[in-house]
Amino acid sequence: MARTSGPETREKLIRAAEELFAAQGVDGAQLRDITRLAGQANPSAVQYHFGSRAGLLDAVMAGRLARTERVLVALAPGAGEDVRGLVTALVTAEASELRTDRGRRCLRVSAQLSHESGVRSRTPHPTLAGTAYWALIDRIAARLAEDGLPGPLLLERLDLALTVVGAALADRARQYLDGAEPLTDEPLFLADLVETTTALLRAPRPRSS
Repeated sequence: MARTSGPETREKLIRAAEELFAAQGVDGAQLRDITRLAGQANPSAVQYHFGSRAGLLDAVMAGRLARTERVLVALAPGAGEDVRGLVTALVTAEASELRTDRGRRCLRVSAQLSHESGVRSRTPHPTLAGTAYWALIDRIAARLAEDGLPGPLLLERLDLALTVVGAALADRARQYLDGAEPLTDEPLFLADLVETTTALLRAPRPRSS
């Protein structure tokens, strides 16, 4: 087996993790199987390069975020300040991952981590701190606050909306990876996801609140 450099080995482990985390689950995939799929003979390769399973998962998500950030940075300035425009930018950036098998796998992985973003506590996960993604979430939250939603309900609703977007895109990604025929074409699916998510966010405040 040809020797590879540290960066090359890291990339192989990340690619293998993307595949197995997507197929078997973030908690279900075994590190030994990731190491084997990456072609590494050292069973401690993940620990050596990433420190732990969590470190490897952070590396997977950092790569996925870097790709969507490039799209979002171009979209965000023109998104306006209304909720629908902001949600459109968010969905468009996230949906860019549907273009490749790698991105589709990462959508399936990130959907499993939707509640770890830090939205509920208003403290971003370290991988999200200072990103265009987090700035966009803040802009959406500001619009919801103007609608008079109380803080706890606002954060819960925003977290739910992000979970819906992540789950919908992950399911679409699964269909593409499995070769299944979706019920709708992609433009209609994404347009409906924007409208559905916007409606969820802009729903009237419950009378009981």
